[in-house]
Amino acid sequence: MILIVELMLLTVDAQSNERRVVAHMPGDIIIGALFSVHHQPPADKVHERKCGAVREQYGIQRVEAMLHTLDRINADSKILPNISLGCEIRDSCWHSAVALEQSIEFIRDSLVSSEEEEGMARCSESGTTPTRGKKPIVGVIGPGSSSVAIQVQNLLQLFNIPQIAYSATSMDLSDKSLYKYFMRVVPSDAQQARAMVDIVKRYNWSYVSAIHTEGNYGESGMEAFKDMAAKEGICIAHSDKIYSNAGEHNFDRLLHKLRGHLPKARVVACFCEGMTVRGILMAMRRQNLVGEFLLVGSDGWADRYDVTDGYVQEAAGGITIKLQSADVKWFDDYYLRLRPDTNLRDPWFPEFWQHRFQCRLKGHPQENLQYNRTCTKSLRQQYAQDTKMGFVINAIYSMAYGLHNMQKALCPGYTGMCDAMKPIDGRKLLEFLMKTNFTGVSGEGILFDENGDSPGRYEIMNFKKMGKDYYDYINVGSWDNSGLKIDDEEIWANKNTTIKSVCSEPCDKGQIKVIRKGEVSCCWTCTPCKENEFVFDEYTCQACVLGSWPTEDLTGCDPIPVEYLRWGDPEPIAAVVFSCLGLLATFFVTSIFIIYRDTPVVKSSSRELCYIILAGICLGYLCTFCLIAKPHIIYCYLQRLGVGLSPAMSYSALVTKTNRIARILAGSKKKICTKKPRFMSACAQRIGLTKGLGKFFSCNGKELICGWHGGRASSAAVSHRRGGARGCGFDPCSVCVELSCSRCVCVGFLSVLWFLPTVQSHPWCVCLFC
Repeated sequence: MILIVELMLLTVDAQSNERRVVAHMPGDIIIGALFSVHHQPPADKVHERKCGAVREQYGIQRVEAMLHTLDRINADSKILPNISLGCEIRDSCWHSAVALEQSIEFIRDSLVSSEEEEGMARCSESGTTPTRGKKPIVGVIGPGSSSVAIQVQNLLQLFNIPQIAYSATSMDLSDKSLYKYFMRVVPSDAQQARAMVDIVKRYNWSYVSAIHTEGNYGESGMEAFKDMAAKEGICIAHSDKIYSNAGEHNFDRLLHKLRGHLPKARVVACFCEGMTVRGILMAMRRQNLVGEFLLVGSDGWADRYDVTDGYVQEAAGGITIKLQSADVKWFDDYYLRLRPDTNLRDPWFPEFWQHRFQCRLKGHPQENLQYNRTCTKSLRQQYAQDTKMGFVINAIYSMAYGLHNMQKALCPGYTGMCDAMKPIDGRKLLEFLMKTNFTGVSGEGILFDENGDSPGRYEIMNFKKMGKDYYDYINVGSWDNSGLKIDDEEIWANKNTTIKSVCSEPCDKGQIKVIRKGEVSCCWTCTPCKENEFVFDEYTCQACVLGSWPTEDLTGCDPIPVEYLRWGDPEPIAAVVFSCLGLLATFFVTSIFIIYRDTPVVKSSSRELCYIILAGICLGYLCTFCLIAKPHIIYCYLQRLGVGLSPAMSYSALVTKTNRIARILAGSKKKICTKKPRFMSACAQRIGLTKGLGKFFSCNGKELICGWHGGRASSAAVSHRRGGARGCGFDPCSVCVELSCSRCVCVGFLSVLWFLPTVQSHPWCVCLFC
């Protein structure tokens, strides 16, 4: 195994032209650390692995945080009594190749130390005094980038070395089958993606663009964001990725694509590292797109001033997610007292000091000759603490508490490291680290779940204009497993200033969405439903059933109020009065006929036929009550029967009587009557009357029977949207035809009588007859 590592180191050394600086702190137990002391190599220097400029927040501050935290732990008698912790800090340059190169150095130290342990044992047996070189690395803190952390973990787990990250949040690192020895004091990006979706959903931004940094951090986070957004009905207008160290033309091309989706997709969800966001802001200025987009950024941006420095107008309005962690006050006091002449254990501090103040440390081994001004002791820096400082310190304490619990379990009642603890087994240490539970530097509980992840707690930040030419981050809310809490009024001055990011506006009342072919589900045209339809769902209209009409809000149907004649209405009252008067008159005439039934006048008028006529007239008046009554199957049949039967009775009797009179008068014209006309008896008149009524029943019987079985006798006929008329379902044309036929027969016989002398002398009889 040592041979393999040596070959890897020889290969790395042959490819790298830059000598790596290492910070050492002695101790009984050595903890490794990977911090991005320098920026990652620029695009044109990647093959040389030549790192960029020195970094303060992500680099120097984290180095000093580890050195000072170990000082505090070593001074605390409650943690690892009689055991001192040391460290070996290496620069990852936020680049996978450099971090892997430095991790191999950790492995070589561990393997060499293991071989020394075996040599020491042999020397002790032979009586030779052993010599010891570097102590092995028991665990590694960092690195910060998820993609870099994955590369480092792939190497460290081969040698059972636990790794605790302070800002690597990729979801992939939760897979214990692939990354068994990885832990972190920050939550998985799955929770951060949920927080971003909740923010987008909060302001009804249903059509957004999505950008992520090329690499595991951005890719896994954006994948989770897209999956959750799709479930919430949020559409992605354009999705793209870019490297943090990409050239200006790449960022310009990215902004050109985003601009093609304006003005609909104004919100850009950016699961990006800080330098990616800065590249986007710079491209916005070059293309004069200030105020055109609103960025929703992940914790890679958080509240970092190095992202927005010089581009505050482009970043204004941005909403970012920051891991919840308060500033560490005791670190400020320590950090602000540091000076190059006294801080000798941080090998990068002189380089940082000269870069920060643009001066040269005259006579110093690391003197930077490109600066003309000489550094003085009176220099004071404008200091902003690293936003993830609390997590760096919590990661160090997690390693210390894990070692402390391991010492207590393996060395009960013993102060210091016992033989059972030597050498430290990474597999056993991992078990104790997973069970670690303590109060963090900011008072929060630090613990790990079965995947080695910590609970998710985020702060929602808004970068806004606070005054003339002054912009700053403000805390506008928070997010945890219980959901999003945010102050809308702090972000938007009023509701009218809220940015819209939608493909199509919501449809008006009574309209449905029609998705255009080839478009996403958030892009639609609104189409109104028909007059008798309601909105069944946002994509479907549905017609109301017969007898109902859409409600006012067009979301359902209500029964139509049915209209029919009521006894209290003016028209029915008038009809009832006239019918009653008619019945009284009919009863009066009938009583006269009955009283004088044996008189010659009554007898000569064909009493039987007169009674039939009066019965038909009475039935006609009674039909008025059936017509006014609320439509029902019984009343409907009485209407249909009565309306036709009443005139049929009267007309049949009149026709029979008219036929009799016509034949008598026709016979009176002859000079000599040789025989009496036929069919003049009362029996013949009854037969004639029966034939007339038989024709009525033969014509209407079929319709009456079909109407009974078909259930058409009573129904509600819809006439308009506000109401319906309830009536009987018989065809009114058939009634009109029947009455017309009876009247035609009557008129035919009238024309015969018209030429008779008696009728001509009495024209009023004609009117009375018809």
